[in-house]
Amino acid sequence: MPELPEVETTKTSLLPLLEQRVQAVKVLNPSLRWPIPDDLDKLVGQRLVGLKRRSKYILAEFEQDQMLWHLGMSGSFRLCQPNEELRKHDHLIIDFEDQQLRYHDPRRFGCILWLDQHHQGKLIDPLGPEPLSEDFNAAYLREKLSKKNVGIKIALMDNHVVVGVGNIYATESLFNIGVHPAQPASTLSKLQVEKLVVEVKRILKQAIELGGSTLRDYTNAMGENGYFQQTLLAYGRAGEMCVNCETTLENLKLGQRASVFCPQCQPLKRNKA
Repeated sequence: MPELPEVETTKTSLLPLLEQRVQAVKVLNPSLRWPIPDDLDKLVGQRLVGLKRRSKYILAEFEQDQMLWHLGMSGSFRLCQPNEELRKHDHLIIDFEDQQLRYHDPRRFGCILWLDQHHQGKLIDPLGPEPLSEDFNAAYLREKLSKKNVGIKIALMDNHVVVGVGNIYATESLFNIGVHPAQPASTLSKLQVEKLVVEVKRILKQAIELGGSTLRDYTNAMGENGYFQQTLLAYGRAGEMCVNCETTLENLKLGQRASVFCPQCQPLKRNKA
């Protein structure tokens, strides 16, 4: 699933569309997580005036309307020329003045929606702070974790605590600070929380600089792969040797997600440090 760095990279790759007017809209298959609205022709004639990211959503601001785009498990946007061959699982085509934007989603868990009051209140308003913002700091995180007895990795991936820290980046951050993914969140020491905030920010910034992680079929809107996966030290490496101590990395499931860790470098502590 595309995580925050991949969504940020996708948003950045769509910036050439800014200030271009929509010439035509064609829905090829409306079946996504929620059906694509049947009134997208309202976009015709409107300029795209803004692109923002909130959590894993791209917020597209047109002159009169706003849209909420989510890549889901396998979604991607691609900037194309109109004469390029369509691919299976292309769901939506938006013709701009200079380029064509296509949304592709084989597993159909993404969404293309109007950003109205309903979706603002349901999908955006409950979200926690952005991890790269000043609002995500050690004091804030300590307060949020103080009453949570779930594993720290589950808490870190909770969008009500902080947005956009998905499986890859939570796994890497915890490995790098030596905290077991199943350690109860409320038991982290002040120093551990401080280190975790710093590491989450560092990992996400590095991932964005490298264009995200291409583990399966993720590419940005220009069709370019990300390269952060080449730096992974824990995620996806169960059964391999730890780069720090040469202990075999192990895997456990937390919240239905694979959680790779080093039993030597990340010992499980169930009591507050």
